[in-house]
Amino acid sequence: MIQNFEGKTAVLTGAGSGFGLECARIAARQGMNVVLVDVQPDALATADAEIQALGARTLARRVDVSQPEAVEQLAQEVQATFGAPHFVFNNAGVGAGGLVWENSVRDWEWVLGVNLWGVINGVRSFTPLMLAAAKADASYQGHIVNTASMAGLLTPPNMGIYNVSKHAVVALTETLYQDLRLVTDQISASVLCPYFVPTGINKSERNRPAELATTELTASQRIGQAMSDKAVGSGKITAAEVAQKVFDAIAEDQFYIFSHPKALGNVKSRADAILAIQNPPDPFAERPEIGVGLRAALRQ
Repeated sequence: MIQNFEGKTAVLTGAGSGFGLECARIAARQGMNVVLVDVQPDALATADAEIQALGARTLARRVDVSQPEAVEQLAQEVQATFGAPHFVFNNAGVGAGGLVWENSVRDWEWVLGVNLWGVINGVRSFTPLMLAAAKADASYQGHIVNTASMAGLLTPPNMGIYNVSKHAVVALTETLYQDLRLVTDQISASVLCPYFVPTGINKSERNRPAELATTELTASQRIGQAMSDKAVGSGKITAAEVAQKVFDAIAEDQFYIFSHPKALGNVKSRADAILAIQNPPDPFAERPEIGVGLRAALRQ
């Protein structure tokens, strides 16, 4: 639980846009030191200039979070510059769709590399620094927030590769929360599960490494991309509103952070089916026209 952010340090991955950038803006206004991490150099430079203009001390680094050595080097640089961070936001993420058997090995490596290994690497590199700070200073308070998705609590079809990565992040973060509870009262964790929010994640291909590129999208991937573009683009909740929810959750030590609490009805339907040992429920029960359209498109 952190209620006074002034003078503390935030490390934010995916800081060039979306939730990362909005959290950086709030952090700067709260008087924090801000470590901005992104893989897109132009977006990172623009974000760094803006956050500095808000009066914050910054450290901006281009890092591929899927690479453990790069994240570990970042952690050591943060430690040397600002000391142990107080807020770590493992937020970098990419999106990809398509029928699970049509996703290439490169698709799996890219999405799991960023969405899951990026979080794993952040947890492994920064948690020990935070624990050491807590042991040395009884007043130290730290918080780790990992970005999952409502897709980490549901299994919408035609986006299995994304679902897998986000379910893993939810499980990792729930376990991290419990593990921290075993060893300290000074550091906690939260998982962010946004629904459709305009953040730019539907344009993830712009940052896909050349060595993991694919030559052509399958029909199901093209359909998934079109649906994602429409859903994300029509989102009514803004990234800035979600970022404020993140800071509110840190201040209140709230674990689950939802952008759209009303969408939890689908989570309950899934949980009810599991408890009743029933087959997975229709994911389009509340919007049947979407299911009809998707089935028709995929069966053409």
